[in-house]
Amino acid sequence: MGNKFLQYFSLTIAIIGAINWGLIGFFNYNLVSGIFGAQLAVVSRIIYAVVGLAALYGITFLFQDERRHA
Repeated sequence: MGNKFLQYFSLTIAIIGAINWGLIGFFNYNLVSGIFGAQLAVVSRIIYAVVGLAALYGITFLFQDERRHA
């Protein structure tokens, strides 16, 4: 149960990060900076780090054997 939650949570965080990159690429708008502003640069860096860790964890999904989980 806990492992599934971690998978869904990390996937959700990675998707949110991807949406932020899409906003930067298409509209030159950084959602994280827009929400937290320059005053909370440390918080923004923590968010970026969590998104990065979620994406790295998501890479492990590519190498899972689905037959084992069925």
